[in-house]
Amino acid sequence: MADLNLQEIHDLLVNVAHEAGQMMLTATPSYLSSGTKKNSADLVTETDKAVEKIVSTRLLTAYPTFKFIGEETYYPGQTLTAEPTFIVDPIDGTTNFVHAFSTFCISLGFAVNKVPTVGVIYNAYLDELYTAIKGQGAYLLRKGGKKEKLPLKKEPDPLKDLSTCLVGAEWGNDRTGVNFEVRSEVFTKVAATKEDGGAMVHSIRSMGSAALNLAAVAAGQLDLYWEGGCWAWDVCAGWCILVEAGGIMVSGNPGDWEPTIEGRKYLAIRGAPSGQKDIAEELWGVIGDGRLDYST
Repeated sequence: MADLNLQEIHDLLVNVAHEAGQMMLTATPSYLSSGTKKNSADLVTETDKAVEKIVSTRLLTAYPTFKFIGEETYYPGQTLTAEPTFIVDPIDGTTNFVHAFSTFCISLGFAVNKVPTVGVIYNAYLDELYTAIKGQGAYLLRKGGKKEKLPLKKEPDPLKDLSTCLVGAEWGNDRTGVNFEVRSEVFTKVAATKEDGGAMVHSIRSMGSAALNLAAVAAGQLDLYWEGGCWAWDVCAGWCILVEAGGIMVSGNPGDWEPTIEGRKYLAIRGAPSGQKDIAEELWGVIGDGRLDYST
């Protein structure tokens, strides 16, 4: 990685993100019922495809020897290797995009040796740009040009227990079988009062975008984000931003402290002077014997 100009790669990703953002803002989205998504809760639009085409062309023209994995061009059997790889979701939060709901973005990740190394997430609707380079910190550039280092709170509070937490979670697109049962049970336990055996968290937020959930944890606006079923393009950029903001990523299933980008089960925890390991183990305790399974 020593011979890679990460700043140059970062700057290109930022430029591409802004170009893609303008495409989103000027598009009239309509979903394709004949797309390859699993069901109607996971939409694909012409804009998704058009944005990814422009992004892949721009990136691979500049770096023709690098690999590219994108949501709309992914094919079964395509795997992440140790080679420098762009990992892209052209529109993360497509359902929000179709409904003109404000939480959608482009997620541009870059991995080396399967490690998230550069991350750029751009919410064009709100004009908020999250960026990070491995070893150089994470930042939020807001509308008007104000640049802030992440997390936004300069002295983050310790993580005490789930009852003090604002938790990010999503229902997901596949709402059948064991995964839906595990989600429903965990959400109930997390939200319920302690008298009823729950954790009584402050609340649960569903932003509709994995990338923006991760950005919110990096910023310290969410304390943690529990997810299963996402893909590498949903999390690569946000993972880099999270870690550079002092956060950690562990598995969404109990006991795994070193998940992979392609693992599809994630628990993101914000930066804190203490309590990250304890909060992970507490949430894993809520999950108990339940297991998210996205092996098929």
